[in-house]
Amino acid sequence: MGQLIRSSHERWDGAGYPDGLARHEIPLGAQIVFICDAFSAMTTDRAYRRGMSDAEALEELRRHAGTQFAPRVVAAFIAARTAARAAEAAA
Repeated sequence: MGQLIRSSHERWDGAGYPDGLARHEIPLGAQIVFICDAFSAMTTDRAYRRGMSDAEALEELRRHAGTQFAPRVVAAFIAARTAARAAEAAA
């Protein structure tokens, strides 16, 4: 668990911290936490700015897939988020 948390700010391109891990050196769980945390940060209102819409945040994840974020984890997150929103709309 500690390694997952420690690695949750590592970037796919190796420019993250604290260890400069890249690509498959980053534990999968940490890659997932990183994307979830980024999505939450982008879509949540802050004292200094309004949160982005889901669509804007998903586009930001797409834009940074392969540099900041793991491409397959971005694709899985977007698919899961899209399916969840469709299910909510159908309910």
